[in-house]
Amino acid sequence: MKKLSKIKLMCGAALALGLSGCMGAGGDIPSASAPIAQDEAKMGAEAHPKLLAEFGGAMTGPYAAYVEQVGKNIAVQSGLSGARDSFTVSLVNSPVHNAFAIPGGYIYSTRQLVALMNNEAELAAVLGHEVGHVAARHAQRRQQTSQRNSILGVLGAIASNVLLGDSGLGNTLSNAFQQGSQLLTLKFSRSQELEADVLGIEYLSRAGYDPMAMSTVLRSLALQNSLDAQIQGRNATIPEWASTHPDPASRVTTAAQKAQGVQGSVVNRDTFLSRIDGILYGDDPEQGVVEGQNFIHPDLGFKFTAPNGFYMTNGTRAVSVNGQSGQAQLTLAPYSGNLENYVRQAFQRIGGEQQQLQPSSIRRTTVNGLPAAYGTARLNNGSSQVDVTVFAYEFAKDRAYHFQAVTQAGSANVFNSMYQSMRPITSAEASSVIPRRLDVVTVQRGDTVASLARRMAYDNAQEARFRVLNGLGSTDTLQAGQKVKIVVRAR
Repeated sequence: MKKLSKIKLMCGAALALGLSGCMGAGGDIPSASAPIAQDEAKMGAEAHPKLLAEFGGAMTGPYAAYVEQVGKNIAVQSGLSGARDSFTVSLVNSPVHNAFAIPGGYIYSTRQLVALMNNEAELAAVLGHEVGHVAARHAQRRQQTSQRNSILGVLGAIASNVLLGDSGLGNTLSNAFQQGSQLLTLKFSRSQELEADVLGIEYLSRAGYDPMAMSTVLRSLALQNSLDAQIQGRNATIPEWASTHPDPASRVTTAAQKAQGVQGSVVNRDTFLSRIDGILYGDDPEQGVVEGQNFIHPDLGFKFTAPNGFYMTNGTRAVSVNGQSGQAQLTLAPYSGNLENYVRQAFQRIGGEQQQLQPSSIRRTTVNGLPAAYGTARLNNGSSQVDVTVFAYEFAKDRAYHFQAVTQAGSANVFNSMYQSMRPITSAEASSVIPRRLDVVTVQRGDTVASLARRMAYDNAQEARFRVLNGLGSTDTLQAGQKVKIVVRAR
């Protein structure tokens, strides 16, 4: 969540990356792509600011300049254009591991994904994969398949968005929930992802990079996915509804096989690490911070606690709360000073034109000094029923926030403790929120994985986090003089 006037509902943040390749399902892929067409350039130019807004905005400064430099160097290998200025490469301020692209030569990586990488070749591999999607016109193919003809349909083919779909709870509501983010979700097929992987490997080779970087960055991402699941207490396999991209673990071996015998050797590890040293890691306090079961937003001045057994994902504009027995999201909408009307309008937006969704009643209450109102509606979801709850809070005469949640019928109370935990925070609590950053350090004689891991700014899974962050296996050791990344508090 970012600024008050810009917060929109997103269904969560995807935890998987789509990387590039060139083994298509429908025949050989030409080595040179058709140049960027005028209509593609226009489409991308119109969608670009919308996509930046959805993913926290474009970063500026030396980190962004470095990503742009590498991205343009790899993009010109695609044949879309020989001019570097034909491409727009953006580093976006998002705490999720993702990269994406849209027609017209627009390529994006989140800062969190860059922080996971361990050399420049891996950065080039990620961006090359995304260029591969553009070169192979995957977005257009998916758009045609789905018969969606809008710019946002194309955006949804690339941008990540977690849909409510676990246990079948969200099938009825997913369209309404994703309307808040203004992104339609059109997944790339597995064959398209593999095609983009191989194209990315081809671009790596042309640029002189080690083509094995595609496999190693996919491996790091797979390990990160597994670690995230372990920490959050959920299934380690990302469900299909939680990502627009296939599980990267299943593509590591294929990418390594495709890189065999392909020319290229440049890695630029030390250069890369020096260029990303100090980059923001994890949540940006301006967008709110997840700490264990708590979410605190120092700028907007509130805090709440998710129930035990649920995990939170902080997007750039909303925070989602997910578990086996239900899912919820915190967002806002225009507020005129009447909480009952605010709740009714939230139900109307969720139901959309096809569902006349109305609560059986709207009740008023007070939560930690905040005026509040809530209601629950039941609706059919295929062969079963679900309960939809809206719980809203007034923070000022012109500002309100609300949870909207979906649970199995009769189980709406699973979020009661969360609803009751919402409260304003003090200025001291706000000032205590300190962001995390990457710190690149040189291994000294006597340093070990265990000793360096203890410097990680987390109170759990320190060694596991350190190993994944540095691409280290469970038995890998360190050598004096080696550069590694740790996560520290930015004081």
